[in-house]
Amino acid sequence: MTNSIKELEDAKLIFVIGSNTTEAHPVISYYIKRAVKRGATLIVSDPRKIDLTKWATMYVRIKPGTDVAYMNGLMREIIANNWHDKTFIEDHTEGFEELKKVVDAYTLERTSEMAGVPVETLKKVARLLGEADVASLVYTLGITEHVCGVDNVKSTANLQMVLGNMGKRSGGVNPLRGQNNVQGACDMGALPNVYPGYQQVTDPKSQEKFQKAWGVDKLDDKVGLMIPAMFDGAADGSVKCLYIYGENVVLTEPNMAHTKKCLEACEFVVVGEIFHNETTPYADVIFPDYAWGEEEGTFTNSERRLQRVRGPLKAPGEAKSHWWVLQELAKRMGGNMGDWQSSHDIWEEIRSLTPSMAGISWPRIEEVGLQWPCPTEEHPGTSFLHKDGNFTRGKGKFHAIEWRAPAEIPDEEYPFYLSTGRRLWHYHTIQTQHSEKVTDLCGEEWMEVHPDDAARLGINNGDWVRAWSRRGEITLRAWVTERSAVGVCWCSFHFAAACGNVLTNNAFDPISQTAEYKVCAINIEKVKDGEPMGSNQVARRQARP
Repeated sequence: MTNSIKELEDAKLIFVIGSNTTEAHPVISYYIKRAVKRGATLIVSDPRKIDLTKWATMYVRIKPGTDVAYMNGLMREIIANNWHDKTFIEDHTEGFEELKKVVDAYTLERTSEMAGVPVETLKKVARLLGEADVASLVYTLGITEHVCGVDNVKSTANLQMVLGNMGKRSGGVNPLRGQNNVQGACDMGALPNVYPGYQQVTDPKSQEKFQKAWGVDKLDDKVGLMIPAMFDGAADGSVKCLYIYGENVVLTEPNMAHTKKCLEACEFVVVGEIFHNETTPYADVIFPDYAWGEEEGTFTNSERRLQRVRGPLKAPGEAKSHWWVLQELAKRMGGNMGDWQSSHDIWEEIRSLTPSMAGISWPRIEEVGLQWPCPTEEHPGTSFLHKDGNFTRGKGKFHAIEWRAPAEIPDEEYPFYLSTGRRLWHYHTIQTQHSEKVTDLCGEEWMEVHPDDAARLGINNGDWVRAWSRRGEITLRAWVTERSAVGVCWCSFHFAAACGNVLTNNAFDPISQTAEYKVCAINIEKVKDGEPMGSNQVARRQARP
């Protein structure tokens, strides 16, 4: 996030696009609701009528996979009415004229046809954004999990720079991370192209710095593999080993049949986990890990805040902290990852090599975390980035982007869109299914089907339906609801018995290699009668966190 979570409750206008905030980020959703209670305008743009729409000033239902077209159309209308921030654009950005040329083709009528949004609605959204003093933009995986995910993200930045909303309190572009400590993992260099603190592996100065610190003669200067290439490599034999740590890939990767095939073909699979899951049967070796309540160290949340984690619980059996496992493996393979004795030792190494975190000492986050950048021990941390339009790269760069269609769209054989996501009650895949209380609340997956589609197919609420794509099929019960639009179905990936990723398409963004979980083509049919969803089940599924 460029800005802080708490700033949301002080925002005057919040534009949420591609984020089921109340279910995927329920705590952050409270800050948005507080803002609404204080009089803020809330615009929610999403293919589904998610629970947050109950709080919205405007709900805009867009066709799946049309975010770029939608935002281009909004920018055109904003520019045409002189609602753009000319001073900010001139003083703090570059590439505006190229952007303007591209968005000029996205007339209200064309955008309406592409995104499925009425012209008058587009006009109203553009006016609200254009006339606001400052607006906060919030997005989640509904923006990134597309073959054009990078384009979608760039479009959110384009929109906020056009409006001059960058570098301001309660403004900015605010992606809400998909899991706890995803931000921290990226910050620590768990990406194939960077060292900790986003220092590029291709930069000779960075290479020299880390070679010296780690006592090695040469670090590879080539960008490593991303997940799709790793799995494809396992299938064709070019990747000999997969080391999977804290990720149930059989359920979480798209096209489950392909994932299983890759794991079966891989010569050697290592898994680090706290529970057995759908991936562990493919492992040659399993390391029992510490769970979060047993571990010491730091997490970094969506707003870039590093926080201490203390393990009050004793780990069972032979479970070990994974840093210890990695250190021991390095020793036994003839390497040396340092003489770490604790998580604190590791953190001291990290901050000595990472300028943006150099000022975050262990004592400073004893009680309350700090937000990076925090370059010195006197620095208070950074609540929002790019203050006064001062971007890290100098000037903010506009990217002129044309809309691209999803990799797979409905046709005669597969006439429905499928989108996938998360349910409020479950965390990721199997972890929360070890809790009887949680599974009592939500113990199986249901396929959302619009009432018009259900009537045409003879499907009643609670009936069993078969859903199939070009990759596989699942059987589950139908939830007949207007949450999803006509022609659009939705389910989650939480349950192995009916996992949406059996159906999803293993098509990826060419840059980020993020899978297109939010759009694929399926067909559905009723297979047998079922009991209707009870009133208590409906209430749970429509809960407002």
